Amino acid sequence: MESAQSIPAQHQDTQPGIESKMQPLPVYDTGEKGCGKLRGKVAIITGGDSGIGRAVAVSFAKEGADVVIVYLNEHDDAKQTAEAVAKYNKKALLIAADLSEENNCKSVIDKTLAQFKHLDILVNNAGVQYLKEEFTDISGEQLLNTFKTNIFSQFYLVKYAVPYLKEGSTIINTTSITAYRGHETLVDYSSTKGAIVSFTRSLSQSLAEKGIRVNAVAPGPVWTPLIPSTFSAEEVSKFGKNTAYDRPAQPAEIAPCYVFLACGDSAFMTGQVLHPNGGSVVNA
Repeated sequence: MESAQSIPAQHQDTQPGIESKMQPLPVYDTGEKGCGKLRGKVAIITGGDSGIGRAVAVSFAKEGADVVIVYLNEHDDAKQTAEAVAKYNKKALLIAADLSEENNCKSVIDKTLAQFKHLDILVNNAGVQYLKEEFTDISGEQLLNTFKTNIFSQFYLVKYAVPYLKEGSTIINTTSITAYRGHETLVDYSSTKGAIVSFTRSLSQSLAEKGIRVNAVAPGPVWTPLIPSTFSAEEVSKFGKNTAYDRPAQPAEIAPCYVFLACGDSAFMTGQVLHPNGGSVVNA
């Protein structure tokens, strides 16, 4: 992962993309041992079937947590993630759900409690993005779907999770470098990521008295299924070349941020955003 790896031109026609079809396959596990920092915890990870979500699920399992992997319809990818979690002798509950619908978000919490009896960590990571060269081409349908999936779902999941979270529990939201730098062809997506930053800051204040910490991670370019399912084959071949490392991050390089925010190492942090973005300085 330390050296630039060539990404061949490729494209997938369906969002949010299939990890098993990517070349090269993303790196989601470095093989390093965990330290038991999440022993006995239960974590929900949305978008947990692939990309950053898969890497987070595996990293949490290595640290001793059972995980709930929520995904849309990428059943094979989700099964592979569950198998990777099982290698570390932890349980993985798979839930296929469209999180843009509030009732499905409630169902995720209900199924988690039915299986594990408690909940300690909520990782709001699911998201979609649709490239439009012209701002005026963003339809009302696309705008609503992007907001419902990327930010409404976070509201819904937190709403139904909070009654079961306790002091020491954590919520981690995935935002993006685009929240700070913008993106000319991902205007609606970038807008949702900005909303997630404000959501994180406000929610951290709302839940502070309960002892529940709320933070976020704002990755830069990361090699996940969203990339070939969003951009043209030519754009994919150049993806991440604008970082200081001349390449995108691998999901395994982002997951440690989530482990840090989920465990006691970050006990005095709330309302903050970590920026694993390959060298971009973000002053906001």
